[in-house]
Amino acid sequence: MTASTVLTARALLLDMDGTLVNSDAVVERVWRRWADRHGLDGDEVMKVVHGRQGYASMAVLLPSRPMEQNYADNARMLAEETADMDGVVAIPGAAEFLASLRGVVAHALVTSADVALSTARMGAAGLSLPEVRVTAESVGASKPDPEGFLKGAAELGVAPEECVVFEDSGAGIAAGRSAGMRVVGVGPRAGFHRADVVVRDLRQVAVEGLGGGVVRLRVG
Repeated sequence: MTASTVLTARALLLDMDGTLVNSDAVVERVWRRWADRHGLDGDEVMKVVHGRQGYASMAVLLPSRPMEQNYADNARMLAEETADMDGVVAIPGAAEFLASLRGVVAHALVTSADVALSTARMGAAGLSLPEVRVTAESVGASKPDPEGFLKGAAELGVAPEECVVFEDSGAGIAAGRSAGMRVVGVGPRAGFHRADVVVRDLRQVAVEGLGGGVVRLRVG
């Protein structure tokens, strides 16, 4: 698809970090400290962590470490991230985009963050949480597994092929595609992956209600 794309959908599934909320500053701080503690190269670690749950990133970066240690380390990392909101801001256009969805189209947050972290980051960015939320506690597998997006579609009662995913990371875009959904990539990371169309930020997305819960998205 090209830059000015028109999509129709009955549901939108929205990632949080990098898509609605810019949390890159805190993610960099927390994960680079983790890299230092484990003698890993911070730049290489940052290539892996976006979009995944922490334990899944750790499994990639420390493949010989028992998963029990990854789960325990992930819990500590989530607490550390939840306590650090310095530099967390909304992606440009996110507030207006979310407002344009309310009462017009079914939508859900589908994030690798847990309830505490997603609530804190959305609040710090001044964004309203969608009523339907699929968080880390809701799934057994991290992106790039499609479970989260499929669960979001099921909770909204919409078939996967009628959903559009908004994502920024390679893991998230792969998850959306594996779920059989169309994917709008948001931000600079998305351009390196196989989204159907990529936008700089959410100011490049216009939502038009067509009635019956269907929307037309003008992207680009």
